[in-house]
Amino acid sequence: MKVNLQEMPYAQQLEKLRLDGPAGIGPDVLVIPNDQLGGAVVQGLLSPLNVEQAKQDAFTPASINAFRMDNALYGIPKAVETLVLIYNKDLIDKPLDSLQAWLDYSKTQREQNKYGLLAKFDQIYYSWGAIGPMGGYIFAKNDGGGFNPQQVGLNTPGAVEAVTFLKKFYAEKAFPAGILGDNGLNAIDSLFTEKKAAAVINGPWAFQPYEAAGINYGVVPLPTLPDGKPMSSFLGVKGYVVSTWSKDKALAQQFIEFINQPQYVKARYVATGEIPPLKAMIDDPVIKNDEKASAVAVQSARAMAMPGIPEMGEVWGPANAALELSLTGKQAPQAALDNAVKQIKMQIEAMQASNQ
Repeated sequence: MKVNLQEMPYAQQLEKLRLDGPAGIGPDVLVIPNDQLGGAVVQGLLSPLNVEQAKQDAFTPASINAFRMDNALYGIPKAVETLVLIYNKDLIDKPLDSLQAWLDYSKTQREQNKYGLLAKFDQIYYSWGAIGPMGGYIFAKNDGGGFNPQQVGLNTPGAVEAVTFLKKFYAEKAFPAGILGDNGLNAIDSLFTEKKAAAVINGPWAFQPYEAAGINYGVVPLPTLPDGKPMSSFLGVKGYVVSTWSKDKALAQQFIEFINQPQYVKARYVATGEIPPLKAMIDDPVIKNDEKASAVAVQSARAMAMPGIPEMGEVWGPANAALELSLTGKQAPQAALDNAVKQIKMQIEAMQASNQ
């Protein structure tokens, strides 16, 4: 059996499949990020897989669920990435365990004109780690195990409590003003690479630039919340899927299963550094003894896959606006989050109406 490999940007891939598939010249197997799954399934581009339960159970639940839609499995996860805590070993010996401890430490650092922990909590991508475990949700689950976009849970008592807690970082002046808005991430990176901040919440994409800046950094999973539960995070998952137009779907699936045997998954990790969501790999010495990989692997198991439905696109804007208003004290968290939920529901209704 001969396999042809073609690399191209994710954005163009599905568009190309839509054109090449019906013409019989498209690929059998593709790799896509989970947030493109919903759109691809709705457009009828992908074929559901038929994978034995035991084989599914080899992956972390969040990673395999990221490729499930309407009770069908469409993909096998290849690699995961998620937020972690990155700290400067020259500024702090041992990372702190809880978010509250980081807040206390940050306040003492401010007295010396330095910063403790910095994070972009005014964006839902970063604050989800507190909102989720404390009782908020983006979309409610429906009976089929999918999402119900009519029900948005960003203003539940737990969500309000989480945002009220995160607000302390702003109200108690642990964060600089420049951390808000569009330039916030650059501000965080600059302060960390200039050795003015002891720790940041960021993803594996920051490892390379921090290394290049000569920072002696360590990586650990995210700290715990006031109730002692670990923070969660959004999980980005890339996975193998099979085209609707594949002439031999059974063989395409066999191929995916074959290349996801532990020895090949391990070889891929060694070659690419991308973290595989195979449960057996989390405890494998090649990952366990690598601090960065281990932190990402452990945090990935605590993370939730970002909802892959198209309605997710309507959440970001209103949620981020509400967080910024709440955290800066311009609006009470309850009122701001109530407004956001109203706005999200209106946008989703409009979106669904235009699709009819």
